[in-house]
Amino acid sequence: MKDYYEALGVDRDATPDEIKNAFRRLARETHPDANPDDPTAEERFREVAEAYEVLSDPQRKARYDHGETVGGGDLFSQFGGLDDILQQFFGGGFGGQRSGPRRGPDVAAAVSLTLAEAAVPANREIEFRAPGTCERCDGTGSEPGHDPVTCPTCRGAGSVQVARESFLGRIMTVAPCAQCRGKGQLIEHRCTECEGDGLVTVNRTVPVEIPPGVEDGTRLRLSGRGGSGERGAPSGDLYVEIHVEADERFERVGDDLHHRIEIGISEAVFGTEFEVPLIDGSSESVDVPAGTQPETVYRLAKKGMPRLRRRGRGDLLVHIGVAIPTDLPDDQADALRTYGELREENPAERKRGLFRR
Repeated sequence: MKDYYEALGVDRDATPDEIKNAFRRLARETHPDANPDDPTAEERFREVAEAYEVLSDPQRKARYDHGETVGGGDLFSQFGGLDDILQQFFGGGFGGQRSGPRRGPDVAAAVSLTLAEAAVPANREIEFRAPGTCERCDGTGSEPGHDPVTCPTCRGAGSVQVARESFLGRIMTVAPCAQCRGKGQLIEHRCTECEGDGLVTVNRTVPVEIPPGVEDGTRLRLSGRGGSGERGAPSGDLYVEIHVEADERFERVGDDLHHRIEIGISEAVFGTEFEVPLIDGSSESVDVPAGTQPETVYRLAKKGMPRLRRRGRGDLLVHIGVAIPTDLPDDQADALRTYGELREENPAERKRGLFRR
């Protein structure tokens, strides 16, 4: 799991202002326009922005601190690009939008697991539809036999430089080329399959390894497994949301499991033994001592769910209920009444319909 605190260079107990200030500083340092000769700048900026998105959201931060897999990704689709993020946070930015082929879209998919499957590593194949490279034109957008031509305005750069004033002072920024719309190339003969986009919607199957201990609603991020980007641009991410089905044997509370069993009055008085089901399909014998009271709870240590991406397991808590009979034959009713009288209790007179006659 990514260390978002390390990405921003802050402590785990950092305040919201400290997190925001760290992002401001790193955004200035890592933005691609401030590092035109560094091909890794955009990826580093995305890591910083993703860390800020998670740690600046109290709910996501709490889930992340609890050890859950919490991905970013929505930040870029919400603001539409790196410069729009700076526009949101700094009231300015480096000016101009990033030119060139667009990154592929992020894709969301869902998978269902039983509670028992969520307790062990699980492998699934996720099927979804997303943009993929057009096979007819190999993603160029041009009809086979006709190559794209270099844009004469930007000379293939996809952008033109503009001098602008920003919070960093006077800097050279870039703006998409109006003639080629930031592509750097012009398509004179469009591919008949993709109509010049270079992409078509395809069915995809992606294997996913699901770690043990996931909870209902956990979202996994598979970087670069989403929709294909334009003309060699990076693919988007695949977000897999996990649905964990309810199990009639257990109630899950965090990493702990709760199981309820009903015993009879005589079993509570004299003690008994019973088998408790475990999440792995086996069972464990539990001794109930004489005189057990209703709602007694027995804890079976480390018999619960694995802790997601951490060592150890939760516990299994067995709740004991004592079943009170509502339908007794005459001989059992008489015996129970005699027992009550011997203990100087005062049971009510027998009422019609309470016990069988």
